[in-house]
Amino acid sequence: MSDSPQTPLLDRVSSPADLKRFSDAELEQVAHELRDETIAAVSETGGHLGAGLGVIELTVALHAVFDTPRDKVIWDVSHQAYPHKILTGRRDRIRTLRKKGGLSGFTKRSESPYDPFGAGHSSTSISAALGFAVARDLGGVCDTGAGDAIAVIGDGAMSAGMAYEAMNNAGHLGKRLIVILNDNEMSIAPPTGAMSSYLSRLYAEEPFQDLKAAAKGAVSLLPPPFREGAKRAKEMLKGMTVGGTLFEELGFDYLGPLDGHDLHQLLPVLRMVRARANKPILLHVLTKKGKGYGPAEESADRGHARAKFDVATGEQKKAPSNAPAYTKVFAKELTRLAAEDSRICAVTAAMPDGTGLDLMAERYPSRVFDVGIAEQHGVTFAAGLAAGGMKPFCAMYSTFLQRGYDQVVHDVAIQRLPVRFAIDRAGLVGADGATHAGAYDIAFMANLPGMVVMAAADEAELKHMVATAAAHDEGPIAFRYPRGEGEGVEMPEAGEILEIGRGRIVSEGKRVALLSFGTRLGEVRKACEKLSARGITPTVADARFAKPLDRDLTLRLAAEHEALITIEEGSVGGFGSHVAQLLSDEGVFDHGLKFRSMVLPDTFIDHASPDDMYESAGLDARHIEEKVLTTLGVDLLSRKA
Repeated sequence: MSDSPQTPLLDRVSSPADLKRFSDAELEQVAHELRDETIAAVSETGGHLGAGLGVIELTVALHAVFDTPRDKVIWDVSHQAYPHKILTGRRDRIRTLRKKGGLSGFTKRSESPYDPFGAGHSSTSISAALGFAVARDLGGVCDTGAGDAIAVIGDGAMSAGMAYEAMNNAGHLGKRLIVILNDNEMSIAPPTGAMSSYLSRLYAEEPFQDLKAAAKGAVSLLPPPFREGAKRAKEMLKGMTVGGTLFEELGFDYLGPLDGHDLHQLLPVLRMVRARANKPILLHVLTKKGKGYGPAEESADRGHARAKFDVATGEQKKAPSNAPAYTKVFAKELTRLAAEDSRICAVTAAMPDGTGLDLMAERYPSRVFDVGIAEQHGVTFAAGLAAGGMKPFCAMYSTFLQRGYDQVVHDVAIQRLPVRFAIDRAGLVGADGATHAGAYDIAFMANLPGMVVMAAADEAELKHMVATAAAHDEGPIAFRYPRGEGEGVEMPEAGEILEIGRGRIVSEGKRVALLSFGTRLGEVRKACEKLSARGITPTVADARFAKPLDRDLTLRLAAEHEALITIEEGSVGGFGSHVAQLLSDEGVFDHGLKFRSMVLPDTFIDHASPDDMYESAGLDARHIEEKVLTTLGVDLLSRKA
């Protein structure tokens, strides 16, 4: 446990209203103490550190100037909202962050009235803020009142099309709306693309900085004596590459850029905006991710996501593991295959490190494409690569792939293009909670005609599935795998190409068959060890494929056993539903088969450790054992401890 920092002024803050009693100089001290408290708290809980440190001063300024929660501050992604939580009455629980029963790592409407809109994925804030602004003007009823709507969005999130759709609509409607562009020059990975270059040019020429801020600022907000001078300055700079042009074309007044770590700049500008804005305005604020904490500033990702760490050194406290991480297994096998086949390439959306593609990029930089936070574009870009004769692997987290689903259907599946979908973070992911839980990809991928859907039971199986996907040219193919380390199984030197639509028998038994899809196979084995003490030895099979199903294997299991139970790390409508459809079509139920399907419950599961989440979902070894016993009619009260 780290020592608590000395925070005499922060100790006097129980709500944002308390900030209004401080002088500007005292607010600077509050910001300093808030940074220390954030570092100390995250060192004990783990979580997203760098993003929050980058907005410390901005968080203090927003809550000091605006009347929250009547005024709605909407944090895009919201992984930067830990300081916001500390200032809004949750400091006493901040060390429960991301733990079972504790504070969410993101904003959450049910957690606090100061969280007007929940998040976890990027680029939603402007749309939501515009909704609040229009609702306010239409007389919408809100428990906390109808005040200003303020969206805080990063430059990485601004690369997503949804942000521009929202700004275009906001400019058209002309409602009073405040958008703060938190420009830290990186989202999770360093930003890519023309938008990043454009933002960089806004403040590249230091001699013009002050003049740009005056000329391109919201002229209508300035006191009358200054407006004419600002207009003249604006005319003088016409024809030059001047900050704000793009945003003004979208209908926004533009103000900035400002130093986001200087309260002497932030406070008066925010006060002016609050007092005078009468249309959409974009305030461009420059910040540094990880600001004020050396180990975060010096790391490649600016301390984006951290395990528990030592405050003095920044050294993370990760439990040792003898098994490789699934993500690394995928990356190494893909890189090996890329050495053999120059047509293999990879696409990711702002997650080269998270998906492991940074490893391939080191060796084959011309064949790895980070498209930024633009999953829709990424999927269709991969489709174009496939149509052009390449072998693209589209590597995205399960919940991020959801954002590109129309493109999966329209641009990939209908055209039967051989895009290989590497679906990372499948299943329940732990502390990030419901927004990042890969619960639905089995259902939404396996319902598409011609789509092959695989799930790895362990890290060796994942290696085989990468090789299988690389060799599959007949249409789209997807394989899913979880976050974290594998099972510690023996690893082959190279992946083997699996026969499409063929599962495998793991062990033979009697009475009941357990047909597993994915990494719950480890829990199935644990359950079988306990069942054997009762004289029950199930047959265990690894389906490998949800689509196409292994018809022969499934029907054999159904014919030779009293009961058949499917187990998967996915939602209703997934693997078990496909098995049930097959059994129904073949009339198997007419012969008295007891069929059960173990899936994630029809609810969003709150953050906790993965083990706790699977226990609450009823998908751990104990629940599998109980399912077998109840299906076979065994009295649970009489079972051995």
